[in-house]
Amino acid sequence: MKVVYNWLKDFVDVTAAPQELASRLALSGTNIGGVENSAHGAVIEAEVSSNRPDCLGHLGIAREVGAIFKQPVVFTPPRPEESATTKAADAIRVEIQSPELCGRFTARVIRGAKIQPSPKWLKDRLEASGVASISNVVDVSNYVMLELGHPLHTFDYDKVRDHKIVVRKAKPGEKIRTLDGIERQLDSNLCMISDGDGSRAVGIGGIMGGAETEISFSTKNVLIECAWFEPVAVRRAARFLKLHTEASTRFGRGADPEMAELASRRAAELILQLAGGELLSGVVDVYPGKRAPKKIRVTRAEILRVMGADVPDKEVEASLSALGFAPIRIDQNRGAEGSLLAQWECTQPSWRAEVEREIDLIEEIARIYGLDKFPPRLPVARQGAARLPHYEAESRLRERLIGLGYREILTIPHVAEERDALFRPDGVAPARLSNPLSEEANVLRSNGLVTMAAALEWNLNHGQRNARMFEIGRHYRLKGSESVETPVLTLGATGEAREKNIYESPREFSFADLKGDLDALASLAGAFEWHDGGPDWLHPARRSRILLRSNELGAAGQLARRVADKLKFRQDVFLAELALDPIYAAFRTAKESRHYEPLPRFPAVERDFSLLLADGTHFSDVSSAIRALQIPEISSVEAADLFRGKNVPSGKYSLLVRITFQSREATLTDAQISDASAKIISALKKNLGAQLRAQ
Repeated sequence: MKVVYNWLKDFVDVTAAPQELASRLALSGTNIGGVENSAHGAVIEAEVSSNRPDCLGHLGIAREVGAIFKQPVVFTPPRPEESATTKAADAIRVEIQSPELCGRFTARVIRGAKIQPSPKWLKDRLEASGVASISNVVDVSNYVMLELGHPLHTFDYDKVRDHKIVVRKAKPGEKIRTLDGIERQLDSNLCMISDGDGSRAVGIGGIMGGAETEISFSTKNVLIECAWFEPVAVRRAARFLKLHTEASTRFGRGADPEMAELASRRAAELILQLAGGELLSGVVDVYPGKRAPKKIRVTRAEILRVMGADVPDKEVEASLSALGFAPIRIDQNRGAEGSLLAQWECTQPSWRAEVEREIDLIEEIARIYGLDKFPPRLPVARQGAARLPHYEAESRLRERLIGLGYREILTIPHVAEERDALFRPDGVAPARLSNPLSEEANVLRSNGLVTMAAALEWNLNHGQRNARMFEIGRHYRLKGSESVETPVLTLGATGEAREKNIYESPREFSFADLKGDLDALASLAGAFEWHDGGPDWLHPARRSRILLRSNELGAAGQLARRVADKLKFRQDVFLAELALDPIYAAFRTAKESRHYEPLPRFPAVERDFSLLLADGTHFSDVSSAIRALQIPEISSVEAADLFRGKNVPSGKYSLLVRITFQSREATLTDAQISDASAKIISALKKNLGAQLRAQ
């Protein structure tokens, strides 16, 4: 919402500079995007939250400003001159067939209007608000919407069949050509404005008018429509049609039903000023959805309990009065200032439908009085604090990843279905949202990789070529009709593993780096087992399945070129996703079984074995074959070097395995080490067909 500073001063005598005004609005709860100086003066960009539709007009912002600066809001109700002979009720009829979609509909008629360009002052205010000028009558409808926050629409009266409006649901297969010139297919739940016998649609309720009855420069007679449409129905219709307008924004958040007649009257007054003509007397006002004002009480005791500090009586009453709640002191001690038993009864204004409870009134009091005036203190705990079951394991996991150079991210799990499908396992049904925020966020992620890839994409698009990130979150899948949430750890990396400096040359991140980082993580809970294979979104030569104690955790590797091209990655990207519950369980087991031993008194001996192995033989196979011998003196088995090329037969590779022998009971002799080495060589030959290169 663009708030034009000079326009705002029509309602409230504010002397604060635009920057100061924006700052005070921000402190009272209205998010401010910025202040810009245009040719028409200062314009404040107010980012109005979805529960404050009253602030989508200058009058609503003026109420906020008046409450903050303790200035009265001045708004003179319009009193347009009406015809003494002809009534609006004789010229137009209104029928609401779907009151669940349209709770109020008002109609006024002006005859003999002259459609022409708008005067400069009107064009300037619309331009400052980001709205293009069309003609005086159309501009008036936009002006009143920006002024009072309530949308309205003008029809060419002579094009309305039988001079009758019918509000109904759309018919199956019905279409309408809207003001933007597009023919739209309608859904049966949409609210339609039709004319005559109701067969022809002339507008989509709360969203946009139809092209067949639009105002043109040949229009002589004008029908002013100002209505109130059910917010949920408007939001659904806008989402279905993919048509989001200024009107749908206001009606979809919940416009003020009591403002409809006033806005209609204001529009009539301005049209008479700018286009002339004769306003037929009265208004056709069909109002099946009228609601009685709600009474809400607020007490000093609750203010003290919630805010932890007192607010003077005069401040309570001034704040609530300025916002339109009309507080009345009702306790027996109402003559006593500052009484702990003080109570006020407030009337909910029609433009503040979201204020329904005492806590809502306390929030209003606190933000206008000034949140900075309340001392910071923690609320009284109603139950003892307790750490989450996996707190320690998750903390250690997080610390280790940060130590390895990764940064934690938090992402929103709402994603586009086609992007989720790139990483979704076969046979997994996505959890679709019944009421998505947009088509690009219509399912809950079935894996953490889709949001990690999006985070890497965002960083690369913003010039951050080197990135290593992790997320501890959940993925969501359907198992039959049941929704299943699974805690997962997702890693993403791209760019350089080591940046260039005066001592070292740069080195690109590789699959070996990812594996090393995951193995470092695994040391918290045992050791990961790496096996060939993995999902098809990974590069077939740089991927692996990961197991922990025979439980499959997930997969890791380089993103396949096919998927990388779809996501427009121009450099290698590495991803991993692991189920967290088995890791947490292994962490607990490792912690419980952990014990401390004194350092060995006797020296260790290292022996290197240079092996020729067939392609496809993994180090894990070598390590398993050696460990299976259960030689107690073996303390570690490591891969020290790998070589392919000259002097190595085709189909084979050379692997240097370093084994450390150590005893806690005595110094090992050459004979003992030779005997163990012979057993190792024999086992490797027998089980893996290995050959010892140095014999």
